[in-house]
Amino acid sequence: MKRCGGILVAVLLLAIREAQAPREGGWVPLFNGKDLSGWKKNGDEKWVVEQGTIFCESTANKYGYLTTEKTYRDFILRLKFKGEAAGNSGVFLHSRILGIDPQHGPDIEGMQVEVDPNVGKHTGGLYESGGRGWVAMPTAEGEQALKPGEWNELEVSVHGAHIVRQLNGTKIVDFTDPAPKVTDGVIGLQIHTGGGVKMRWKDIYLKPQ
Repeated sequence: MKRCGGILVAVLLLAIREAQAPREGGWVPLFNGKDLSGWKKNGDEKWVVEQGTIFCESTANKYGYLTTEKTYRDFILRLKFKGEAAGNSGVFLHSRILGIDPQHGPDIEGMQVEVDPNVGKHTGGLYESGGRGWVAMPTAEGEQALKPGEWNELEVSVHGAHIVRQLNGTKIVDFTDPAPKVTDGVIGLQIHTGGGVKMRWKDIYLKPQ
């Protein structure tokens, strides 16, 4: 019994250390794993917390966004996502909700890091909503970095007009915006219109720069 007890204690201590590790070095958790404190729902789509993850589903067939209550300027963002159905999603940077379109849902302005559940669909590419559209596409290697049906780790570094994105350790885009429209704003998770979109998010950490 003593030996089993010692093993159990060691496992628990290891789990605690792993959970605390991202907080070291200035990392701040944006999601507490329990509820949506610090976030705001925009639109009629489904956003719930399940088993320590944020689960989003397109139920109203419109765009939907879960945005931070705080705004951010320069930072490194790390998170994990897993697509559970067809239809894409995205991570928004330096963004703001402009209003509600009765037909399409919330109207957003800002930079979007594309997130799609399928390989070759430009996950990690950069799209400016309310502006220029696509501004930076993934490299050929980056197009193959996605792991369909599995947890994928996305890192986004934002410093002024310079944005770098990595997916599962592979650099996807290194882009310096020649004409940035905004330089700060909320961080947002997206449900794309079309119906049937299902995506999970977890381990969301931010390090201010």
